[in-house]
Amino acid sequence: MSRQALEFNRRELAGAFGDLGTDLPLLVGIILAAGLDATTVFLTFGALQVVSGLWYRLPMPVQPLKAMAAIVIAGQVTSPVLVAGGLVVGLTMLVLSQTGALDWIARVVPRVVVRGIQVGLGLQLARIALTRFIGAQGAAGWVMGAGALALVLLLRRNHRVPAALVLVVLGLMYAGATWPTDLALPLGWHAPVLPARWPTGGEFLQGALLLAVPQLALSLGNSVLATRQAVLDFFPEREAPTVRRIGVTYALMNLVAAPLGATPVCHGSGGMAGHYAFGGRTGGSVVYYGLLYLTAGTVLSADPRAFQQLFPGPLLGVLLLVESATLVALVRDQWDDRRAFVLALAAGVAAITLPYGYAVVLVVGPLVWRWVGPQRVAAARTVTSPPVDSHRSG
Repeated sequence: MSRQALEFNRRELAGAFGDLGTDLPLLVGIILAAGLDATTVFLTFGALQVVSGLWYRLPMPVQPLKAMAAIVIAGQVTSPVLVAGGLVVGLTMLVLSQTGALDWIARVVPRVVVRGIQVGLGLQLARIALTRFIGAQGAAGWVMGAGALALVLLLRRNHRVPAALVLVVLGLMYAGATWPTDLALPLGWHAPVLPARWPTGGEFLQGALLLAVPQLALSLGNSVLATRQAVLDFFPEREAPTVRRIGVTYALMNLVAAPLGATPVCHGSGGMAGHYAFGGRTGGSVVYYGLLYLTAGTVLSADPRAFQQLFPGPLLGVLLLVESATLVALVRDQWDDRRAFVLALAAGVAAITLPYGYAVVLVVGPLVWRWVGPQRVAAARTVTSPPVDSHRSG
């Protein structure tokens, strides 16, 4: 892969905040639910961002594993079980990468199904933005969110004054003016704390069944296939990383983070969409993003709830909405074939409404497309056009 020059300018800095609305609440929620050390989590998360930006030289951010995070936050999973789950997903993805299984999956999963996974993730992010961040604060949240969204639309083509930077500055000003009197400023430092003990055999089994299995389907669909497709969509002039390469970095990140007691992580098409939507075009935005968390781990990690307070919920929600819209909009390339467009939308809805929805879409989607799509392929071949239904066709 040719080496893309890194840029460090205002647009890259603005892009660095495009994924904040997704990552920060999940990180804080996992820290509090599993009793993780905030310093360790923020420092590790930041360091992995920097490495990813330097390695891929694309806005290829690192994100918490979403399915795993939801289970941990909802079920109060212990730290050793979380460590076990991170190690299991890392080892599994490494095996899939090195055996060629990821390449096979990329061949059999058509692009229309990948679009459905992206639609599903986009709808899921929009629902979180509207209910958890904007709507949770009542009328005031809706007013603040509407104003922030109007500002983003007004500045969407302004490269000199990036919208994300304006939102961050306004958010910090608002946080300073409304800071709760009973909440100390999140200032403080201590050395990172490693896990107290290694997971037991029972905890490894619990981490595999409870955390790793639900996560792997989402990871295969979003972290690997959809992330590579997002590179092809946003950067068609560049050579996209192979699914094997993405799978290897996914695996190695978790094999490093889990033993340290940090949050299991992945790549993701949503994170790339967020960075891209606000200006990120190189790995510089991801490096900036990593420096934010390295700073948090150094001076702002005394209380993770206070760190979250620095960014008002409605503004995080608007950042998340823009990321969601950018992701869902990718389905427009299926519009010329109405069957493909309807299937992608149906797959997206199924992914977020059915139990284990992403796994269902990943398995059933290709079978359905083989049933409803052959006429499209045959018609394309009669006019000597290359088929466009394969994920590998890019």
